[in-house]
Amino acid sequence: MEPPQLQVTLFQKIKEALPPHLSLADELGALLDLSPDSIYRRIRGEKPITLTELQKITQHFRLSLDQLLATQSDSVLFQAPGISANPISFPAYMQGMLEQFRFFNSFTNRQISYLCKDVPFWYFYLFPALAAFKTFFWSKTIHNDPALINERFSIETHPFNECFAIGQQILESHARMDTVELWNLESIHSTVNQIAYYRDAGLFRSHTDLQKVTESCIALLDHLQAQATHGVKFMPGASAPTHRGSLKFYINELILGSNTILLELDDTRTSMITYSTFGYLITRDEKFTARAFEHFYSLLNRALLISQSGEKERNRFFNTLRDKVHHLEK
Repeated sequence: MEPPQLQVTLFQKIKEALPPHLSLADELGALLDLSPDSIYRRIRGEKPITLTELQKITQHFRLSLDQLLATQSDSVLFQAPGISANPISFPAYMQGMLEQFRFFNSFTNRQISYLCKDVPFWYFYLFPALAAFKTFFWSKTIHNDPALINERFSIETHPFNECFAIGQQILESHARMDTVELWNLESIHSTVNQIAYYRDAGLFRSHTDLQKVTESCIALLDHLQAQATHGVKFMPGASAPTHRGSLKFYINELILGSNTILLELDDTRTSMITYSTFGYLITRDEKFTARAFEHFYSLLNRALLISQSGEKERNRFFNTLRDKVHHLEK
């Protein structure tokens, strides 16, 4: 591929990744501090971009030159949000997630597919008691928040209202996207084990707090089952399943997921892989995302769809998960 065509291809890839309401020329003009005429000459390949401009463009739009040059390499460029910054508060982490969802929703066509090793993060913020417990657990046991070192969990003293409010906004944003979820009977295990650990270690301030968390966990499963029944997402307490995004809920009892998130935003595919509990890597690398989507849909072909159909299997699946939570009270 000749240099002018490479340059045209570069800008075409950037345009494909931009939300429809953003102008490629405007974004480049602001980034490179150039006039509209200079920008359009570069977009058309009439004016070569400098190495300095290329550096700014690839860094800003997080592009891989290997992919652009079609080199035969197994290297994949990932973005790791927050990896170079100082540790942030949990509300700030959640705010960052909310901004990601708002960005996703800036596209016309948007679908999120989730291979669920665990319950997707945002669902814990459907109900206050479970939201408070999970936030406390993550803050104390995973993030080692010094303010919580000697604390036991109590909904009254640790409601984490700010996190719950952000979580509700994330849920509202998530509900605007079409969704495909692949679950396993193990998907609830980490949460059940966390509750059991706190119970056995005496880290609940009272038995009432334990009861409220388990009741909230049952309410979560009831709500997820209701969503699967209707094939849509909606908030608790809605008089009717109002929604903006569809839900296809699959179960596969043989394959344990890996908390992989796949996004289809207009004509662009993106892969997100979690690491270190809360970290995630993002890439739009075409070879990698093609392989990730191929694997996901291969699993779907061996899975059972239980949204809007498969009532018997749907009831059996959620009853099994509820039994795991009820066992915590014995």
